[in-house]
Amino acid sequence: MNHYYVYIMASGKNGTLYIGVTNDIARRVFEHKNHEVKGFTEKYNVDKLVYYEETDDIWSALEREKQLKNWHRQWKINQIEKTNPGWVDLSNDFLG
Repeated sequence: MNHYYVYIMASGKNGTLYIGVTNDIARRVFEHKNHEVKGFTEKYNVDKLVYYEETDDIWSALEREKQLKNWHRQWKINQIEKTNPGWVDLSNDFLG
């Protein structure tokens, strides 16, 4: 069974946010942390995994990503703080 992740990276608490979807969250987080992804996340130092959801359906993941991207900023912050009030970097869940 495949797993897909919708995730939010941040530059820090209440900082710049980036929402993405991947089937390999460990690889994707590693890329963000090591600035291997040129562009937005590198420019704004968005390298902390602060939120993620897992599903086994790619279409659900893509739909959820679109939904989160369309939310107002405060709604995104509220979603993060429901499960991660301290904005702790959750990447150790995947990178060890």
